[in-house]
Amino acid sequence: MPETPQGLLARLDALGIEHRTVTHAPVFTVEESKALRPDLPGGHSKNLFLKPQKAPGPFLLAVLEEDRRVSVNALARALGVPRVTFGSAGELVATLGVEPGSVTPFGLVNAAPGSVRAVFDRHLVQDFEWVNFHPLTNAMTTAIRPKDLLRFLRGLGHEPELVDPPAGPALP
Repeated sequence: MPETPQGLLARLDALGIEHRTVTHAPVFTVEESKALRPDLPGGHSKNLFLKPQKAPGPFLLAVLEEDRRVSVNALARALGVPRVTFGSAGELVATLGVEPGSVTPFGLVNAAPGSVRAVFDRHLVQDFEWVNFHPLTNAMTTAIRPKDLLRFLRGLGHEPELVDPPAGPALP
């Protein structure tokens, strides 16, 4: 069974990781989530669940600053993956334990180490005191300090990579 939002938050508590969680109506896009900004200060993201198109390899979870414009395939090439496609809803549920619209780095709590390559926009984790992500459901948002998020993910067996995504016009 995948981890629940309550179980995830309890894990953070058990590790002494400071976090703040707000419950809200479900949001499915960055644009919808921008209406919540007055209650959620800090950095916000768009999260892309990708898979290599032809070569075998781990899925990619690209965690980008919400306003970053990037070509998905340019990002993949910069990461040494020739081409990628978006993972299917079934692959997303099976790998991260979340539904479409709830993609989050917290989903790595459900992923086997090595099954997902977690790639973070350097700007997002270095320039904000707090970053905000869905805690496995798009009806909640959890603020966490970037260093604590990275420490949590490392404790799960995932080694986050910090990257400078190539600029591009393709994905708003």
